[in-house]
Amino acid sequence: MATQRELNLLLAAELAPVASQEDKKLAASQEAHVIACSRLSGLSGLVDTKQIDTVEDGDVPARVGRGRLWTQVLASVSVSIGSLVVGFSSAYTSPALASMKADTNSTITVDKQQESWIGSLMPLAALLGGVAGGPLIEAIGRKTTILATAIPFIISFLLIGLAVNVPMILAGRSIAGFCVGIASLCLPVYMGETVQAEVRGMLGLISTTFGNLGILLCYAIGNCLNWWKLALFGACLPVPFLVCTCFVPETPRWYISKNKNKRAHKALQWLRGKDADVTAELYEIEKNHLDSIKNAPASALDLFNRNNIKPIMVSIGLMFFQQLSGINAVIFYTVDIFRDAGSTIDGNLSTIIVGIVNLGSTFIATALIDRLGRKVLLYISAISMNLSLLALGAFFFLKDTGYDVKDYGWLPLASFVIFVIGFSLGFGPIPWLMMGEILPAKIRGPAASVATAFNWACTFIVTKTFSDLKEAVGPYGAFWIFATICFFSLIFVKFCVPETQGKSLEDIERKFNGPVRRMSSIANLKPMPMAV
Repeated sequence: MATQRELNLLLAAELAPVASQEDKKLAASQEAHVIACSRLSGLSGLVDTKQIDTVEDGDVPARVGRGRLWTQVLASVSVSIGSLVVGFSSAYTSPALASMKADTNSTITVDKQQESWIGSLMPLAALLGGVAGGPLIEAIGRKTTILATAIPFIISFLLIGLAVNVPMILAGRSIAGFCVGIASLCLPVYMGETVQAEVRGMLGLISTTFGNLGILLCYAIGNCLNWWKLALFGACLPVPFLVCTCFVPETPRWYISKNKNKRAHKALQWLRGKDADVTAELYEIEKNHLDSIKNAPASALDLFNRNNIKPIMVSIGLMFFQQLSGINAVIFYTVDIFRDAGSTIDGNLSTIIVGIVNLGSTFIATALIDRLGRKVLLYISAISMNLSLLALGAFFFLKDTGYDVKDYGWLPLASFVIFVIGFSLGFGPIPWLMMGEILPAKIRGPAASVATAFNWACTFIVTKTFSDLKEAVGPYGAFWIFATICFFSLIFVKFCVPETQGKSLEDIERKFNGPVRRMSSIANLKPMPMAV
């Protein structure tokens, strides 16, 4: 009986001509697959075959080596340190503004309008970063684009920490926001293209975990340092990110898109382990790339292609409900909300508690996402946020109508905790994770730009108008509006969002494109055990 190694070598031999002759790849791919599968059918005990029949498109050689995990964990953690910087930058406004207003000895004073711009300028600049990030990740690569944000992040925090006037602070926040926009686009794409399908949910949430760690770190350190010392501390965070990311590879899919097949093989081998057989997985990536470009090169008009518009709209819809849940109003103005509530719990302590809950919930989501799937967590998330926002709105309604809420001072914190748990389980990490999963390879860069820019546009609108919204309809009205939006997010997930759990990026793309009938042979190969 042939060994698994012999089976892998035979499959590699059958596919080698396809991988080495660029001009014959597309024409030979289906024929090579049928020949390989038919020859493998003679290897008793290792292959379960069916007769040649009409099957759904997407029957590519099975992945015979599933790869080791530690190299994928290393790559995920290295680039996710950038997400820690993103989280720290996003949360900086809350403790910094409280410190600026409390520092009577400072030469810098901020009025309400300047305060509003300090809080909202970062997401506005992130919108521009999201637009710029799409072309960058296609032109210079995912890894290089991520690395390019490190030095500007340092400069942004130095500008704030050494500021002698408000324009320097605004400039620093603008640069930080631009980098946040680029990083928030690149990180999900990098994770989606490097981590294997079986653990993509779990490892894909490492980035979100580090982002929430950055938020908690900012809250905790901000309780001890004033605003400019906090900024100087933030300037140190991109250094380990810069160093660690230098040692991980570019994504194999980007190399394939640039016809750098040898580098793609080397990168994939590094990610899956030196003993893993990556031939079939590399074949699948190459074939999907060729299928995506066989009609015409990518263009802006492809964003409106019938096969592409649905995944783009799903991604944009998830981004819309993520931001219109009111999360950034909560994160940016946590201290102010607790002060307005007259809570008996110290505002700064409350932010730290919220940060701890945020981080802990992400760990729970990481453990559950590849077991329960994306949609179940989104359902739990939408319901939890809806109920907590209704309760928070009810508290403010009773307070504003003159009801004595002194005995309910714990309710704002309890509502915040439930809201943050719900958000961190689903609508926090999953829209970014699914952006890296469902966008088609041919337009992944520009489509990710659209989704990211839309996300940050919503963030800017929410943060810039939250104070005005509270003035217009009261705090309770604002929270009830967010609660209503969370209810509609439940309907959107039910009818519009596909489940991507355990599916390769190529399988997901074929599902959106619809089946194409063809003649093929189905070979079910026994997978090698996971290398350790």
